[in-house]
Amino acid sequence: MQLKDKVAIVTGAGQGIGAAVAQAYAAEGARVAVIDMNLDAASAVAEGIRAAGGQAMAVACDVAQRAQVDAMAAQVTLAWGRVDILVNNAGITRTAMLHKMTSEQWQAVLGVHLTGSFNCLQAVVDGMIERRYGRIIFVTSAAGILGTVGQINYSVAKAGILGMTKSCARELARHNITANAIAPGAATPMTETIRTDERFKEKYLDRIALGRWAQPEEITPVFVFFASDASSYVTGQILAADGGMTIH
Repeated sequence: MQLKDKVAIVTGAGQGIGAAVAQAYAAEGARVAVIDMNLDAASAVAEGIRAAGGQAMAVACDVAQRAQVDAMAAQVTLAWGRVDILVNNAGITRTAMLHKMTSEQWQAVLGVHLTGSFNCLQAVVDGMIERRYGRIIFVTSAAGILGTVGQINYSVAKAGILGMTKSCARELARHNITANAIAPGAATPMTETIRTDERFKEKYLDRIALGRWAQPEEITPVFVFFASDASSYVTGQILAADGGMTIH
């Protein structure tokens, strides 16, 4: 087992890629904190992990709210003693063309993706520095690399994640902590519209070299790699597991 006895926090883990990552980590021997704003969804994922013989707890948390993040991290640390792996996966969308986007839509998306990632990072990094070990994984998107239409808030947030990843990697390398980012293909509930709406489906499929949508289970091995000792000499990297969408 590649993650035996490690402690992992996975945010946005009540569904989609986050749930698949939590399940994959547990299958590799990690104790997994399943974090989501929706406690029922997080509990269902955690219960499924435990039913399969893994270790998991569910915690409700809005990552944009620092007090909730600090309480969540304290709860995980109290239960399992430390945090070895942080996956900043939580995300939302608030779609609108830029000339119609409200301040609330802008702030909500940046709050979850950017402030949320920073909150979670700060909540666990002191312990990682003290133990001289940590694996930090950010989730970005092709939207942050290529841009998109109707989601400038999302694209900006995901582009910001790239800078956060590289800065984090540079600053924490001396403490034996790695930081990498994954840009997954369209395999999440947030991308359901482009995968099912005929107005967008073919247009986006044409941009994917492999010519098909991803399944969450196809993305999780990359998350396992970045969380494991197999990636001990890899940091500050952006890996696009997107079927070739961002080939350039």
